[in-house]
Amino acid sequence: MRVGVVTFPGSLDDRDAQRAVRLAGGEPVALWHGQHDLQGVEALILPGGFSYGDYLRAGAIASLSPIMTEVVAAAKSGMPVLGICNGFQMLAEARLIPGAHTRNAHQQFIRRDQVLRVENASTDWTNGFTEGQEITIPLKNADGRFIADAETIARIEGEGQVAFRYVGVNPNGSMDDIAGVSNARGNVVGLMPHPEHATEPGFGPDMPDAMSSGVDGLTFFTSVIERALSK
Repeated sequence: MRVGVVTFPGSLDDRDAQRAVRLAGGEPVALWHGQHDLQGVEALILPGGFSYGDYLRAGAIASLSPIMTEVVAAAKSGMPVLGICNGFQMLAEARLIPGAHTRNAHQQFIRRDQVLRVENASTDWTNGFTEGQEITIPLKNADGRFIADAETIARIEGEGQVAFRYVGVNPNGSMDDIAGVSNARGNVVGLMPHPEHATEPGFGPDMPDAMSSGVDGLTFFTSVIERALSK
């Protein structure tokens, strides 16, 4: 399966996302934000970083990049799209998923290994998990506080669009402890923590059995590949 990873000016985790795709058995395809060609990929990842230095609002300028015309059209046609951290912000700015992001409630950048609870295990990117499963993946953000109006929160909670929730601690003040959401169709998922940094033993979060052994993030990438192969 060919999975495109879009690089924007200021992307930091595009190579990590490409590696995660490769470890999951897929073929990563590097895409450039200034082009209009998705090169025939079957899924897309908008990676983490600080696109355009988070100028104006995190993800706001990147959401208007040329390639986003194709990303939006592909998402609306059903192509799986994953937005990680800055990519999550881009998806919200492009109105592909509900909500928005503001500065962390404590006004500080945070980096920690974060426990999440899987709330929706039916999306293209989460079907390898089980509902209620707790996973640990790294988190690093400054503008990670998920917000939405009361009507939107009620709708996404009621319709199962909350994909992940923070467990143990809410690191950035996100409403309802929301760490990730999906669109109604389930092909577009955005989350603030970084699954691409928990895909290979020796380079992931510390786990009870061993340091740096966490690989819970790999399931995001195997999920989308295995679902595509099953169709």
